[in-house]
Amino acid sequence: MKAAILAGGQGTRLRPLTEGMPKPLVPLVGKPLIRHIIDPLPAEVDTVILAVNYRKDDLQDYFDSVDIGREVILVEETEPLGTGGALKNISEYLDDTFLAFNGDIVCSLDAAMMADFHRRHGGIGTLALWKVKDPSAYGVVALDDDRVTSFQEKPAPGEELSDLINAGVYVFEPEIFEHIPDGVVSLERDVFPNVLDRGLYGLRLEGYWVDCGTRDSYLRAQGILLKEQGVGNVFKAGSAVAADADVAESAVLEGASVGSKAFIRNSIICPGAKVRKGEKVVDTIFL
Repeated sequence: MKAAILAGGQGTRLRPLTEGMPKPLVPLVGKPLIRHIIDPLPAEVDTVILAVNYRKDDLQDYFDSVDIGREVILVEETEPLGTGGALKNISEYLDDTFLAFNGDIVCSLDAAMMADFHRRHGGIGTLALWKVKDPSAYGVVALDDDRVTSFQEKPAPGEELSDLINAGVYVFEPEIFEHIPDGVVSLERDVFPNVLDRGLYGLRLEGYWVDCGTRDSYLRAQGILLKEQGVGNVFKAGSAVAADADVAESAVLEGASVGSKAFIRNSIICPGAKVRKGEKVVDTIFL
């Protein structure tokens, strides 16, 4: 089985983190963001295809330098094509049932279970869905049992058809490419409404889900992952921490130095970073 990851954005909302690196390589709890998608994939996924654009060479260098146990193919998107166009741009590599992910999603999805759900229902595609209190800022999905019946893109408050949103994780049959025209195409607006009769299903996610496209959501994902991984105070090799520094819950220090009377909570201090005397670091990644 193969997995496609749509990672062509420039990550402008994550600046300054993305000024010197592509968004998929932004560090998140000890490893690049993209690895939080790739590493949990089931063993049957032997190939990952990345649709990329910004700083493609940096991504190529990264995957050339590490062995993730799967083949990784990078396909350049020379101009923005939207989610549908980006997927069609890598269609030559996707000739069987495949997983697909928006490149900034961090979630507790069991991808093997989702693939099984998809196969049982026998449709053209399956969407992961996430329940939110206020769906007006998202693409809203309405269901009849497990079958998707309609979509709303960012409906006005109070007019939502449901409290379920498109979580940006999918299982598709290659037939989906027959319904994606050339050029700039949105899966959500231009494709999904036109394939409802082909069998489009929704699987409700449980656990956690974060779209890490903004600095606030990125930090929220960091907090969730630190908690999920049971991280307390972790001091990795090379860290130097003053005896009277207050390193509170959910903090990871990697080869960093922390001065006297500094306070750290729910943060990751990366190698070479220095927290000076008396500084307060909360809900932060310190590069």
